[in-house]
Amino acid sequence: MIKTAVLDVTQIEPQLKHPTIFEHFDALEQGESFIIHNDHDPRPLYYQLLGERGNIFTWDYLESGPETWQVQLTKPAAEAEETVGEIAAKDMRKAEVFKKLGIDFCCGGKKTLKEAIAEVGLTEEQVKAELERSEAAGGGQATHDFDAWDLGFLADYIYNVHHKYIRESGPVIEQLAEKVASRHGAVHPELFGLAKGLKELMAELYSHVQKEERVLFPAIKTLERSGDPVQTAFGIEGPVHMMEAEHDSAGDELKALRKLTKDYELPADACNSYTYLFDKIKEFENDLFQHIHLENNILFPKALKLEKERLSSAGAL
Repeated sequence: MIKTAVLDVTQIEPQLKHPTIFEHFDALEQGESFIIHNDHDPRPLYYQLLGERGNIFTWDYLESGPETWQVQLTKPAAEAEETVGEIAAKDMRKAEVFKKLGIDFCCGGKKTLKEAIAEVGLTEEQVKAELERSEAAGGGQATHDFDAWDLGFLADYIYNVHHKYIRESGPVIEQLAEKVASRHGAVHPELFGLAKGLKELMAELYSHVQKEERVLFPAIKTLERSGDPVQTAFGIEGPVHMMEAEHDSAGDELKALRKLTKDYELPADACNSYTYLFDKIKEFENDLFQHIHLENNILFPKALKLEKERLSSAGAL
């Protein structure tokens, strides 16, 4: 914690100067700084700090004599570790690795790589080796560099590809689940729970995409196009957090369905409809993960950052 913004060491007894400066430096939180004011170049202090504290500070001359010297001494903020969502957003090859290893980079995209690895019970060495192999395999980036797209264009893509997919495939899966449950439910009663869970999930998703299309996506496009922050009580932050919470809920429901069906393991007596249902659900799940990834890890963070910049600019006027 900063003790003083400017430490005038000319007012300190000689034998106490360096101990006092060290005391002030040690009290700093990461990202904080203070200014040393002196009547001579305090360069010897730089080497003493380096020797006793290590390379954990920055040293910037603000004034260099001939009568006064001022040095800004800073304890830099720790660099934030990349989240799995950020890693996947930069390179979809790595997203495929996460998917293969069971690492949730969509709803769980805000976790650090270390946190995500611990959850799936793997070692850092195993996961990093897989990630390195994905880079060495080449093939370039993903087919689309989503991170480079304009926000409005990305929102339109999500609507045309993923929202339409939900509306087209959702009813098919619901009807198929009811049909399979009616035929095989007596032997496999979990199918009734599956049909019920899918019906509830689809209802939530139909409502979810409608809210995005009517409220959030237009707000993001307005923000990008006009350059003005959205004039609502919470801007886009409130709707974004609501959509993220609904993404988490959908992810939890899909995990519950996987558990119910033992990861969509087909029984020996599965008919063609049974097999097709499980294939369609897995296809739907993959599409939804990609959908959530594009929103949670690319569209929403970039939109929130843009809104923050707009608000800062407006406040500076």
